Amino acid sequence: MDEHTQNYKINKDVAFGFLKLIDVEKLRDSVADVWFNQTLCEVNGCVVRLGVVKGDFHWHRHVDEDEFFYVVSGKLFIDYENETVELGPNQGFTVPRNVVHRTRAPERTAMLMIEGSGVEPTGDA
Repeated sequence: MDEHTQNYKINKDVAFGFLKLIDVEKLRDSVADVWFNQTLCEVNGCVVRLGVVKGDFHWHRHVDEDEFFYVVSGKLFIDYENETVELGPNQGFTVPRNVVHRTRAPERTAMLMIEGSGVEPTGDA
């Protein structure tokens, strides 16, 4: 684990197979970690991940994959290319492949992320 990822709890194993109920609120409420990421399910070669976070993630990029963020609760900032977008509940944003970005959550925030199943959650570079 490098200095960027030592404080992140990231579970890449798929937690729910097909035809299984996923209770996002129950999962969110059970998280005690400051920065938590769980792969929920796989859909057509992509994964849906739940992030429950507070604080700043490091700057990174995904060379070959786009990344979609959808805020369930809280507030999320996405910094990229000298710009910042602010997302609240029920808002989403897509970061295209190869764009250096980071996420920041000033308060406890739950989000869903959709990306290719081969994506390394901590980035390629």
